Amino acid sequence: MAGWTKTKTYASHHFDSEAWDVVKSRDDDIVIATAYKSGTTWMQQIMSQLLFNGEPPASLGDLSPWVDLRVPPREVKEGMIEGIPGRRFLKTHLPTDALEYDTAKKYVYVARDGRDAFMSLMNHYKFGNEMWYASLNESPGLVGDKLPSWEDACDGKDGDDAVRTIFDKWLNTPWGEHPWEKDGWPFWSLFYNAKTWYDAKDLPNVLMVHFTDLKKDLGGQMRRIADFLGAPIDEAKFDAQVHACTFDAMKGNAAAIAPLGGAMWKGGADTFINKGTNGRWVGVLTEAQVAAYKKAAEERLGPECAKWLANGGDV
Repeated sequence: MAGWTKTKTYASHHFDSEAWDVVKSRDDDIVIATAYKSGTTWMQQIMSQLLFNGEPPASLGDLSPWVDLRVPPREVKEGMIEGIPGRRFLKTHLPTDALEYDTAKKYVYVARDGRDAFMSLMNHYKFGNEMWYASLNESPGLVGDKLPSWEDACDGKDGDDAVRTIFDKWLNTPWGEHPWEKDGWPFWSLFYNAKTWYDAKDLPNVLMVHFTDLKKDLGGQMRRIADFLGAPIDEAKFDAQVHACTFDAMKGNAAAIAPLGGAMWKGGADTFINKGTNGRWVGVLTEAQVAAYKKAAEERLGPECAKWLANGGDV
């Protein structure tokens, strides 16, 4: 199977996909890809443990920057990325068709049921503070509309009503800067993102990982990831590395793990590292919304990909 072809550009309140142009590739580079709120930080923590034998030399934000986030500016990002010690594991939220394919790179995609990712995204959105909005909406280089405030997005509703209101928009409305997508408002499409990576699953340098499988067997999945990366495991340290990647350990070390120490969210790092649980949509989304989600997933992903996104397991 040949690699994918870059045909799309993402530019919005969050994205500057062309920022990848400043990355001077190294043969051992790793790219961690997710749509959003699907275990990105979890995978960064796993890699920081595996690649640095349990002793990462810096915070996750310094070791694994989000390249296609439009802040800081490209020239600042270039220096940050060049200065990363050791093997780099760079973060992206882009679909494959907005990235240049590189046979030398290893790509690890982390997926999560869209309803669970949505609920986590809502926590992220609701608790964004003035610094978060300012960095996205007021810094130079904004393309398209600003990210609407939480209050505007949910039409002023509270609690579960607010979540349900945004869910309908998220499921049925594309963000204006990505017209080829069918959903994702006011961010970007989880379905489109997942489908492009699922279509690349048979490439030898792509590893598909699911949030549910990480929860079921963290140690086994970490061994699978280490094998894919060619990262040797020190058995004397492995149990401690696995423990460092548990939710409780990450929550206890949230300030070193959350981007900018959690400074962009009300409640800080503890808000960013929230619950790490699935199924919080049950009893929040209506039966009609759950049915609409399942129908959209089948149509936009295809039955095979939709089943994997919901359940995990082997691909």
